[in-house]
Amino acid sequence: MHKILIVDDEPNILISLEFLLTKGGFNVFVARDGAEAIDIINEEHPQIVVLDIMMPNVDGYEVCQYIKNDDDLKETKVVFLSAKTKDEDIEKGYALGADLYLKKPFSTRALLKKVQEMAS
Repeated sequence: MHKILIVDDEPNILISLEFLLTKGGFNVFVARDGAEAIDIINEEHPQIVVLDIMMPNVDGYEVCQYIKNDDDLKETKVVFLSAKTKDEDIEKGYALGADLYLKKPFSTRALLKKVQEMAS
């Protein structure tokens, strides 16, 4: 079973995505900020990280950089899920190594489909 980490400081998004992805057959972990995410990433080595950008302490860009700069984690897929929808924000996400950038609000069905494709 694929491990997936959802990182968002918005509890409603965490709850709904945890439910959706668990139902979709994933072993789901959740983190409420970037620092907590890095701890879970080091412990669990998830295959996919679904990541908000605007969070307290450590933001999503920093978490993505952390993942992509670690040789043990470079196979980890990063999906940004963000309300930052300007072209430069999206370009920065991809430049840091994101595999996918989805804008909020987003379709849960589309997210599940994309994540399942990445996992296969």
